[in-house]
Amino acid sequence: MLLHLDIASCVRATSKFSNCSKCIDACPDSVQLVDNLPSFANNTGVEAAACIGVCPTEAFSLSDFSTTEFFFSFLESKVRLISPKFNVPCISVLSVEHLISLALASDEEISLDLSSYDETSILYEQIESRIEEANFVLSSFSKKQLVTNIDETVVTDKNDTKSEEISSRRSFLGNVSLKGVVKHKMSFDEAVVADELKTFALDAGIIAKIREKNLPDKRKILFTTLKHVGIPEKFEVLTEEDVSFTSQKFVDDSCTNCQICYRICPTGALSSDGKFSLIHFDAMLCVKCRLCHDVCEPNSIQLQAGFEIKEFFEPTQRTLAKFDIKRCDECGNNFTYKGGEQTCPRCTIEEEEAMFLHNNAKHMQAILDEKSKDS
Repeated sequence: MLLHLDIASCVRATSKFSNCSKCIDACPDSVQLVDNLPSFANNTGVEAAACIGVCPTEAFSLSDFSTTEFFFSFLESKVRLISPKFNVPCISVLSVEHLISLALASDEEISLDLSSYDETSILYEQIESRIEEANFVLSSFSKKQLVTNIDETVVTDKNDTKSEEISSRRSFLGNVSLKGVVKHKMSFDEAVVADELKTFALDAGIIAKIREKNLPDKRKILFTTLKHVGIPEKFEVLTEEDVSFTSQKFVDDSCTNCQICYRICPTGALSSDGKFSLIHFDAMLCVKCRLCHDVCEPNSIQLQAGFEIKEFFEPTQRTLAKFDIKRCDECGNNFTYKGGEQTCPRCTIEEEEAMFLHNNAKHMQAILDEKSKDS
């Protein structure tokens, strides 16, 4: 299995201001930054599996393993143990969202075999951290939990499958209908078998693909799985730091309505209307890539201190900001009006520059006239 990167899905390719380093933090020995983009050796394989599970936009993948396909095949089997010894290349390929979805979709308790990992390693800590987060989120609305198994004598039957299969995979994902999001299926690149560093460049085709709004399959799976879970009698609020894969936001008064946040959002979690008079936000479309925060010059968009579990069951498109849009008296274009003359910022700057040049010319003429008198 070889590691692949769909560079158009990487938030670092979307903007040079992105500070996302989740893949590098997860696999510091395998992934590095070259020209602000993730890069890795062409023969990199499962040793970098952790970057697959941690990437917010599912930009990373393995050539011969699909986390989406694993989700369905696992539920179709009778086995309720996830182990690198027989059904996953590494448990770290699974995100927190995958783990939550698997626990919710299974009628029986799921165990994760950690016996193959060194308990003092960074990889073990990462896997354990994801399991803990998944269980913490699950505990806020469900009694289901994932359990870990560090017993080396794990015995399973790979061929043992359920007699009744779950509904087709296509229809499962097809049930997800999220406004403003283009449904997609990530396509894997061809395997590269060289030892040299694999680097990436942004050509016209990649740039065009970056502009698309795509929701990762893992979020579609979570969203659809939650539809089949009973609504809790009480909705809890989790602290922002305890949820790594989604968020809730607010926009403060410093916002200038520059439009960059919702234009650059990779999933369409942030959006606006035809007049660009407001900023909408859908928490269930947010993958917490923090790109909107990284590109916001006045730092107007902020993370809400708590995440409301209610969003899982009653997703709401919230309006974070509203703006008064008027037509400029000079150029006729719409702009964000903040009082005073009804002139857009561009025309205001041009008028100020024209006045400066006019006054400067008058001043220079006065000096010339004064010199003429003296002579």
